[in-house]
Amino acid sequence: MLLKGVFPALITPFLEDESLDEEGLRKNIEYLNKTGIAGIVPCGTTGESATLTFEEHKRVVEIAVESSKVPVIAGTGSNNTREALELTRHAAKAGASAALLITPYYNKPNDRGMFEHFKTIAEKCDIPIVLYNVPKRTGIDLKPELVAKLSKVKNIVAIKEASGSLSQQSQIIELTRDSDFVLLSGDDDLTLPTMSLGAKGVVSVVANVAPRKTVAMVDAILKGDFEKARALHYELAPLVRAMFLETNPIPVKTAQKYLGRAGGPMRLPLAAMAPEKELFLKEILERLGERA
Repeated sequence: MLLKGVFPALITPFLEDESLDEEGLRKNIEYLNKTGIAGIVPCGTTGESATLTFEEHKRVVEIAVESSKVPVIAGTGSNNTREALELTRHAAKAGASAALLITPYYNKPNDRGMFEHFKTIAEKCDIPIVLYNVPKRTGIDLKPELVAKLSKVKNIVAIKEASGSLSQQSQIIELTRDSDFVLLSGDDDLTLPTMSLGAKGVVSVVANVAPRKTVAMVDAILKGDFEKARALHYELAPLVRAMFLETNPIPVKTAQKYLGRAGGPMRLPLAAMAPEKELFLKEILERLGERA
């Protein structure tokens, strides 16, 4: 698959009883299919993967593959290598184009353990692997030197980099620039500067809400039209900040509800957005002109 462009990190919509809203998930994907995105990413952080059962996780991936007209990068990571291996094999069997694997959280493996975790999965699964570094969530950082080493493992083709450090992202690109290894931004607010360094796109939260504007910005960057890209960056900036007024995916699911798209409640321990922050989010959506 071509890892270039905008890849929305899908929310997982729930019904009021917190069961999986399969019809709502399909409708959300059908909407995104028409917006120029390059692919979709189910079962990541934004998809509340931490509170999905194994059966639900697999079902979300299956629905995504069935409904999407663009490639699917399925979240299959775990802090348990055996579980990650099972989910990655399932994603490959379901027809996903690639698998997104988060760094093992809580365990805090050493570099050797981290390398063997990803290498084991890459060698035992016939599907491209995208590494996912988000130390704010996991408590462990995938350092550039280790990323460079992993980039030489067959099937490991890219990284979603959400460290928040432009210096770190620059170093990863520097260390892997003589290969086909791809860096995708994992932070919406850093998409423009990260892509100016050589990233090829973004795994985006805000693209659930404003996919066309996000696609237009990324396309402008890829074409070298930085004047247009900067204008769209600043147009989207208030919404990007609003997506993180509270823990992701609380704001984006709240926005989906306001826009008439499928979202539903969060699962505990995540709770509903504070009323004053929800009102602020609605004002931003109205100013930006986003509607269903």
